[in-house]
Amino acid sequence: MNEQSIESLVRGILKDMNNGASSSAPESPISSGAATVADYPIAKNHPDWIKTKTGKTLDDITLENVLNGSLTPDDLKITPRILKAQGEIATSAGRKTIANNFDRASELTAVPDARVLEMYNALRPYRSSKQELLDIASELETKYDAKISAAYIREAAAHYEKRKKLKGDN
Repeated sequence: MNEQSIESLVRGILKDMNNGASSSAPESPISSGAATVADYPIAKNHPDWIKTKTGKTLDDITLENVLNGSLTPDDLKITPRILKAQGEIATSAGRKTIANNFDRASELTAVPDARVLEMYNALRPYRSSKQELLDIASELETKYDAKISAAYIREAAAHYEKRKKLKGDN
């Protein structure tokens, strides 16, 4: 099977998954608070909303571009804008917890990947002291303006303290 056949197959599968949607859907700008359940799935109903961190569109993400090296991992990273739109959809569906997760995720796009992994590992039971977790929360809040995520880390620190899950408790 050649590259064109594989790409054609992948595009056909994606088209079927999106109920026959193509990338020629009418344009609709994302505006704060405007996305609703009617916009879901975004890839089907508003593919024009989807741009990666480097500005690539869904049409740019092809097997050919992967194979010729014109796509990098940064070209596939999601933006806070589309995560917020997904959160708006969840809110309009009455799914506040999922909306909160999208809001937190949108904040974390500003944090370098390696640092996110370090923070994730620090959150594992018995890995960090309460002060280390509070320092991470402070970093998130001051360096990355990630207030929701900072509050989440502070909540985890308090929970770990109560449950004896901090470094040295085991």
